[in-house]
Amino acid sequence: MKLFALTIFTEAFLLFQVQPLIAKFILPWFGGGPAVWTTCMLFFQVFLLGGYAYAHASTRYLPVRKQALLHGMLLLAAPAFLPIVPGAHWKPQPGDEPTWRILLLLMACLGLPYLVLSSTGPLLQAWFSRSHLGMSPYRLYALSNVGSLLALVTYPFVFEPALTRQAQASVWAWSFGAFVLLCGGCVWRGWRQNAESRNQKAETGLVEDAPRSTLHATLDRLLWLLLPLCGSVLLLATTNKLCQDVASVPFLWVLPLSLYLLTFILCFDRPAWYRRTPFTLLLFPLLGLVCYALFEESAMALWGLILIYCGNLFVCCMVCHGEACRLKPAPRNLTSFYLLIAAGGALGGVMVGAVAPLVFCSFAELNWGMWLLAALVLLIHTREKTRWTMGSRRWPLWPALLAGVVALAAALLLQSQRAAHNTVFMSRNFYGVLRVFDLMPDDPVYHAYNLTHGYIKHGIQFVEPVKARMPTTYYSEPTGVGLAMSYYGARTNRQVGVVGLGTGTLAAYGRPGDRFRFYEIDPAVQALARTRFTYLRESEAHVEVVMGDARLSLEGEPPQNFDLLVLDAFTSDAIPVHLLTQEAFAIYLRHLKPDGAIAVNISNMHLDLKPVMRGVADRFHLGIADLEWGEAQSLWWYAPSRWVLLSRNEEFLTSAPVVRATSGGQPDSTNVFLWTDDYANLFSLVTPIFGKK
Repeated sequence: MKLFALTIFTEAFLLFQVQPLIAKFILPWFGGGPAVWTTCMLFFQVFLLGGYAYAHASTRYLPVRKQALLHGMLLLAAPAFLPIVPGAHWKPQPGDEPTWRILLLLMACLGLPYLVLSSTGPLLQAWFSRSHLGMSPYRLYALSNVGSLLALVTYPFVFEPALTRQAQASVWAWSFGAFVLLCGGCVWRGWRQNAESRNQKAETGLVEDAPRSTLHATLDRLLWLLLPLCGSVLLLATTNKLCQDVASVPFLWVLPLSLYLLTFILCFDRPAWYRRTPFTLLLFPLLGLVCYALFEESAMALWGLILIYCGNLFVCCMVCHGEACRLKPAPRNLTSFYLLIAAGGALGGVMVGAVAPLVFCSFAELNWGMWLLAALVLLIHTREKTRWTMGSRRWPLWPALLAGVVALAAALLLQSQRAAHNTVFMSRNFYGVLRVFDLMPDDPVYHAYNLTHGYIKHGIQFVEPVKARMPTTYYSEPTGVGLAMSYYGARTNRQVGVVGLGTGTLAAYGRPGDRFRFYEIDPAVQALARTRFTYLRESEAHVEVVMGDARLSLEGEPPQNFDLLVLDAFTSDAIPVHLLTQEAFAIYLRHLKPDGAIAVNISNMHLDLKPVMRGVADRFHLGIADLEWGEAQSLWWYAPSRWVLLSRNEEFLTSAPVVRATSGGQPDSTNVFLWTDDYANLFSLVTPIFGKK
């Protein structure tokens, strides 16, 4: 018993420890957004399904000794994939489709070890049920989820702050070796079993399922699939919302997944934790609260959003997994039960990671996932004729549930219509949701269009021709970048690089002879900047747009000799961390003239990036100026901004306009972080997370 328990616990710990680890390795190559994590989750769920399918097929069609032999061979082959660190040849090229490249990368670097880990749990539970008659193997399933949960909780608080990525990969590889030895011990026990006699004893000792009609049995299996599917959709949709509206950090990947696993632990270790009526009565008010949050989230405090979304996820998953646990079969059908649960999880991952970006223009899978769960709850209670006792009477519950499902559908439909108000364009792809809003269409003087990514402004442009050439939002003349443009405006034939295109607002500063070179990863942004906005085509400068990740593009280019390099990729909350590391700034400085400057837009609602800027300045012996401009409240087309200027040009940093605009106070020499490609802890900077939006 102890060997089986220790092996299953180790397998689960490694299975979920590697998920945030490998995601951190590839996150910088694909834009640093939450879609990278969602795609990784798609891979993990599909390979988990593959592992469960292998365990189910081997236990059903092979005798125990052949099962042990086959699994032993896979255990010996899996270490050939170590270490799991992806090589540089996997970096994407411009035009590469990111989803498929991520999936191929993960398959090549992690495929067999992950398949072996994912199959070990159900396989060992099947062996355990044969050799330990009368003992439930489902508690081992709960134990495996405890290991998974512990791996997720310790990653952002223990492993990520203490170890570099390379060190984490090394520790994981050695731990995988220990797992191979433990599992080898279980394989040896399986080999020594007398397969036929054990199987016969197991068959006679198992408790059979109660006889059920074909229709009921089919519906049971359908619910084994649909309930986990619904939980998986809600998990990934909630993760998308948190990472888009807060930050794409491992902590916010881990939090929803930890709650998801906790529900498995509670439901399968002690089914009494899930009581149908209280959770049903709690479910519909929480779904209504999420509808309210979807209406008002741009004005709500972030701590409130996190509590609402995560609380809803926990209750929803308790219902999904609690109802699935109530339908669990006798141990002889254990692997088929796990197979359908894994299939539901994988299908949910496919729907969110692959299908939703193609069919939805927004993150509508959260709405559909909530409605599907409500409909499944109605189906379950109707089938089982659940009644609610009130006083001396017992009332059927299904009419109230039907009313709740209809009300939820109406609220979600109303929310989607409100979100589309004044929207003239909306699109979604791997990098997120883009919207173009029509502002003040009835006012010929102030009629404008606003481009947003999530709830973050990426530029406002007026329609009136004179105002259309005016820089707005974070880029107006009194801001840090405006002062830098003014200082270097004395030069002719300026060379300006910009990381992050948006609407192309900075092209408004272009003059004849200037060259403005924009770097943009999202092809949809370039299409909008060239069609819905006119900054690029009406600029007097020569404008170039380089598609692909900015760092990878700059890394492969000869020195561009920029007078000014603008880094404008950090105003949204899912910031690309790889653009802020020591190695990234070494690349930037290679492209900068000796007296040039780097202007970094750190106008972020939830992350304080100033300590990272201080670390870069100290490492490269650069002067630093912190410019904060908040005098924009009376002009709606401006936005409060905070820019950091880095340069070795003392004349520029000590010029009167820059000094006047520099934030007061002495710099905090103790609050300095230098990030590297191998170590960056974004969670340490999410200090204003409980403030207002």
